[in-house]
Amino acid sequence: MENPIFFLVPFAALTALLFAFYFFRQMMRESEGTETMKKIALYVREGAMSYLKQQYKIVSLVFIVLAMLFAVMAYFGLQNSWVPFAFLTGGFFSGLAGFFGMKTATYASARTAHAAANSLNQGLRIAFRSGAVMGLVVVGLALLDISVWYWVLDYFVEDMEPGHKLVVITTTMLTFGMGASTQALFARVGGGIYTKAADVGADLVGKVEAGIPEDDPRNPATIADNVGDNVGDVAGMGADLYESYCGSILATAALGASAFLLHPALQEKAVLAPMLVAGVGVFLSLIGIFLVKTRENADMKQLMAALNRGVNISSLLTAAATFVILYLSGLPNWVGISFAVVTGLLAGIVIGQTAEYYTSHSYRPTQKIAESAVTGPATVIISGLGLGMISTAIPVMTIAVAITLAYLCAIQFDVANMLLAGNLSMGLYGIGFAAVGMLSTLGLTLATDAYGPIADNAGGNAEMSGLGEAVRKRTDALDALGNTTAATGKGFSIGSAALTALALLASYIEEIKIGLIRLGHTTLSLANGATIDTHRAGFEDFMNYYQVSLMNPKVLIGMFIGSMMAFVFCGLTMNAVGRAAQKMVEEVRRQFREISGIMDGSGLPDYARCVEISTKGAQKAMLFPSLLAIIVPVLTGVVFGVSGVMGLLVGGLSSGFVLAIFMANAGGAWDNAKKYVEEGHLGGKGSDVHKACVVGDTVGDPFKDTSGPSLNILIKLMSMVSIVMAGLTVAWSVF
Repeated sequence: MENPIFFLVPFAALTALLFAFYFFRQMMRESEGTETMKKIALYVREGAMSYLKQQYKIVSLVFIVLAMLFAVMAYFGLQNSWVPFAFLTGGFFSGLAGFFGMKTATYASARTAHAAANSLNQGLRIAFRSGAVMGLVVVGLALLDISVWYWVLDYFVEDMEPGHKLVVITTTMLTFGMGASTQALFARVGGGIYTKAADVGADLVGKVEAGIPEDDPRNPATIADNVGDNVGDVAGMGADLYESYCGSILATAALGASAFLLHPALQEKAVLAPMLVAGVGVFLSLIGIFLVKTRENADMKQLMAALNRGVNISSLLTAAATFVILYLSGLPNWVGISFAVVTGLLAGIVIGQTAEYYTSHSYRPTQKIAESAVTGPATVIISGLGLGMISTAIPVMTIAVAITLAYLCAIQFDVANMLLAGNLSMGLYGIGFAAVGMLSTLGLTLATDAYGPIADNAGGNAEMSGLGEAVRKRTDALDALGNTTAATGKGFSIGSAALTALALLASYIEEIKIGLIRLGHTTLSLANGATIDTHRAGFEDFMNYYQVSLMNPKVLIGMFIGSMMAFVFCGLTMNAVGRAAQKMVEEVRRQFREISGIMDGSGLPDYARCVEISTKGAQKAMLFPSLLAIIVPVLTGVVFGVSGVMGLLVGGLSSGFVLAIFMANAGGAWDNAKKYVEEGHLGGKGSDVHKACVVGDTVGDPFKDTSGPSLNILIKLMSMVSIVMAGLTVAWSVF
């Protein structure tokens, strides 16, 4: 390890983990409230841990099988022998990040409710800093994992021709991203099915049919609903963003190793630069976390402003720090690369603000959905679908502008020669840095996302514990804010997925190069009759060699398959929620019908039975769609080769990104339209307008919490699988 500045990365990782522990201990010192509040929190905690235990058993079996497959491939020389180990560690740390976040959330909800009895600001502080535990654990574990693997591979990988050692190290490190992505998809899909099956059952029978409030203790599904918020929106989200964060850093490092292949003196600096930007982002995220506070009786806009203050100040400080880091690194065109990072930061803020505008009930789009409920649930669904579709325009254009600017900044706006070999490599490196920039303050932005389910559970605890109307009003305000921050966080995550997936697409070509060299293909014969040494070939040479163009039927077939995957995946997960929700509805109706005294409070519902239904439904349904995301890229590569896989990744990225934005925003808007009515508008709780909005919210639940957020993992997992299986694709394909 020649560059001592590398050690800033593990230092930042340890700092993040220490502050996560500090915030956790600070939260645990707060009172959990009355005995009833403690008992309810315990039910939720036990249910969440029981579910995760079952999920990890199934996922562990999948990981063992895949690791054995990778070991066999490594034995036959189809991939690096480090891959099975990197794959397992990626999955382990991804699951660990989700576990720690969920454990914190299950302890924080009752404490948030109790704090809200004293003041709105105190409730916000506990919920937000508890969410920050997950944000800091995710970035801490990710940077620690990256640091350790970089050190290990630097020590063990043999020296080779100048420049090629770092290419091997960075592409090998990318493979632990597949482990993280696989774990994240299982966590998101399984947790999403669990939480929405419970939520739909609780809402349809409890609110619409029985006319009782949300989180009423008489509703048998209410504990399962609160458990679901933790296993889906916390554990699943933590695993999801862990792999996004790792993927953006590792893909950019791999692109840096490639871009500076012929300049070994600069190559290590280019590889370390994204890690250093992410490391400094940890310290600046901590500043933002301490800035989040509000005053009593704050409205929705003021609460949102409190969170945005922390995010915006951290983003500005990170942008300034990036210029210093890249200047000190001595990279050529450090100013342009710094502006690529700023482009990513700004794109993340724009996407987040767009999600806030379309999903917050402080603004007209969501209020119009609520107003459409006057004529029934059908018009609520129509207006929500329309809003979701329209809401894709700004994020898509933002990503398009971000990609263009990041590319041009990295090549110093040399538009006339933008596709020449050197400019292409540097431009892609700039796009990777835009993804790093968007996620550089993840410790803070993920805190705003994890805050949502904690606030939701706090409201549930307050309702079930019979706390006063004033407390419930405060927890409702925190909950409504959580719905918006969740939509903002999902938009942020999906936007970063688009940039990361594009960087991974370029990294796939690097892995193809290594696969060819490993199999003994030392030269490439290009379509124009020329030949070139494989280890010196650039992106455009591989595009030429594999005939990756829109006129190649294999590319078009791959694009159609990739586009189809986004919709089939959503259909499978939506239907899984529907099937589990049907069983939940039937069970809740049965208990209302057969257990005497539930409605007058003299009888106790069977909460455990509803938890069991959600658990079984999620465990059975998560396997097929998750495994499909692994199998399809492999089969596409085996049948249609490299050109087919390139088409698959492009099709999956373009359709998956737009579909994910649509589903996240439509679902968030439906949810907050219901909240808007519950605040007393248009007839308030229990009115026909409210019931119509509940139906819309029920449709939106799997949109925003199951299918939509899983799509960004699908996009990246297909890229990661393609990278890991590149050796097999190069070695053999039907066409």
